[in-house]
Amino acid sequence: MALLDAIVVGAGPNGLTAAITLARAGLAVRVYEAAPTVGGGARTRRAEPPGFRYDTCSAVHPLAAGSPVLRTLPLERYGLEWVQPDLALAHPFPDGTAAVLSASPQETADSFGIAADTDAYLRMIEPFRGRWDALAADLLRPPAVGLPAHPALLARFMLRGAAPAAVVNRAFRGRRARGLFAGLAAHAVAPLTSPGTAGVALLFALAAHENGWPFPRGGAQQLSDALAGLLTELGGRIEVGHPVGSLAELPPARAYLLDVSPPGLAAVAGALLPARYAGRLTRFRFGPAVFKLDYALSGPVPWSAEDCRRAGTVHVGASEQEIGTALSRARRGASPRRPFLIAAQPSVFDPTRAPAGSHVFWVYAHVPQGWRGDLTEEIESQIERFAPGFRDLVLFRHTTGPSEMAAANPNDVGGDIAGGRCDGGRLLLRPGVTRVLAPYSTPNPFVYLCSSSTPPGPGVHGMCGYHAARTALRRVFGIREDLADTGRG
Repeated sequence: MALLDAIVVGAGPNGLTAAITLARAGLAVRVYEAAPTVGGGARTRRAEPPGFRYDTCSAVHPLAAGSPVLRTLPLERYGLEWVQPDLALAHPFPDGTAAVLSASPQETADSFGIAADTDAYLRMIEPFRGRWDALAADLLRPPAVGLPAHPALLARFMLRGAAPAAVVNRAFRGRRARGLFAGLAAHAVAPLTSPGTAGVALLFALAAHENGWPFPRGGAQQLSDALAGLLTELGGRIEVGHPVGSLAELPPARAYLLDVSPPGLAAVAGALLPARYAGRLTRFRFGPAVFKLDYALSGPVPWSAEDCRRAGTVHVGASEQEIGTALSRARRGASPRRPFLIAAQPSVFDPTRAPAGSHVFWVYAHVPQGWRGDLTEEIESQIERFAPGFRDLVLFRHTTGPSEMAAANPNDVGGDIAGGRCDGGRLLLRPGVTRVLAPYSTPNPFVYLCSSSTPPGPGVHGMCGYHAARTALRRVFGIREDLADTGRG
């Protein structure tokens, strides 16, 4: 059997990006995926009622649109079309008002309703306006490997970004600014008191101002299919419906890159790894899970705040305190009471997602790792607070709890879609403190980890796969040139 240059296990965005990076270097690459379709956390399914298309995990992709590597790929040639909603995000409050996150920093700041908060927000983001490419190149990379390309800019970002969101939020006086910033920080799936959560909030805000919070027309699957189409044209081969229990089952290759969880790496490649290292992989710590609902609706969500009807994404949490409590309870393993919700309403802007006059609605809340309860009532009660009459529009609901999430994608261990805990600096240190200087490498020089359990962590951006592939190119194949424009120079 001919020796392949590289095999990638797992066809999520990181696995596909890793394979593309290797193929662009002229290597013979093969990808194995257990599921019947590519995509991992970026898939779309058709389900009841007929004509509705639901994203199984990710739905809105600000980091994909601004990814230093994905932006270099001609994905539009393979069917990817970004849809930009009128507003990236709206955050409603009980009095019927909403703060918004839009392409315009001024519009965003003005929505806070307090002049001091308007000024504070504009001062916060001003040093980074127009610098997305430079900033993203340094933020979406391994933090302890090599020197940043723009050290002064990165240092200025980290002065605020390294702090907890709860601390940075003290710069604002009103509930609208504090609520919006807390909701953005909640994407870290960590308590607002955790270091680094301010950086997550600031990154997502800057993404909206620079690239928007778009989603692929037709659903997240379109992004994954475009990546697969490009890889195939580059000569790569993808085998779906092919689970891999051990690397010994695969053809011989010079390098193996695995888009799997750390325990998955131990299971598949454990025979080729030192026992102590494999044992650490099995003890990798995962974070809170998600409880997700997909709806078919007979009309658009009847938000009380008009701005919410213009937004692709809606954050539902009445205050910074309510959001913080929900996150802390999920981290402590406590049952949710009033959950913080992240919701998407793509069919408002993309009519291909539902029959005429109908809509799909995607929403999830954070719950404890491996939680087995049913949060449907709490989620719908929370929506009704800000969109009275929502339940009257429900034609169909599909529930995905932590166990179903993990069954659909084994990387989402216990329902954790972030690839591991993100609190206490773990977002920077993954997959473990002993690997901080070589996060993608293993003790076996031919085996690499390329999933979101490596830096820069969760999100559909492909950068974990890109950096893992670059590491393999350098160490196994002696190829050192940068194959993507990552903002340097």
